[in-house]
Amino acid sequence: MDESKYTADMRGYLAKYIDIAQKIIKAPSEFYHDMPKSGGFIEPLTFMIVMGIVAGIVRSVLGILGIGMSIPFSASLASIVIVPFFAGIFGFIGAAILLFIWKSMGSQEPYEVAFRCLAYAAAITPVTAVLHVIPYAGHIVGLVWMTYLLVNASTEVHHIEARRAWMVFGVICAVLAVLSVSTQYASRRMVSRIETLQHQMPK
Repeated sequence: MDESKYTADMRGYLAKYIDIAQKIIKAPSEFYHDMPKSGGFIEPLTFMIVMGIVAGIVRSVLGILGIGMSIPFSASLASIVIVPFFAGIFGFIGAAILLFIWKSMGSQEPYEVAFRCLAYAAAITPVTAVLHVIPYAGHIVGLVWMTYLLVNASTEVHHIEARRAWMVFGVICAVLAVLSVSTQYASRRMVSRIETLQHQMPK
């Protein structure tokens, strides 16, 4: 393959993904209203993986700089590979869960549509990777933002009443927020105890 053509194609895909991410962040309702419901899994999956790579890079840079959770350089490089890998797996599993939820609310759309709704919502992951450095609040903001996107997908793609979508996904968001806060609290207490024991150990 000609190198210049390959470079041009890559730039074209990158520009397309940036455009999609901007639309999701700025006008999710319009994006989901116009989102194609078919076309296969490759494009949305690739988008989700690319967003996962960007989020992994963001986490790595923040970790190296000592912002948030400080991680070794080798671990930061590994996260660039691990994060998008799990993002892809989560996409298929998460879409199945969302399909069940949407079907229970009366949606007639197939699995591919559920997958597309979730995959494109991954546009916010690079931003939430930054927000997660804020203890407790960062994760909650990320959950609320994702809930907002899923409600938009519910109304514009699955034609579910907004009030009903907010009730269902709002409850799920609240439960996940409580779990997130309790998990972070337990983790911080454990780290604090380990640090205390390390200081108390004879040198």
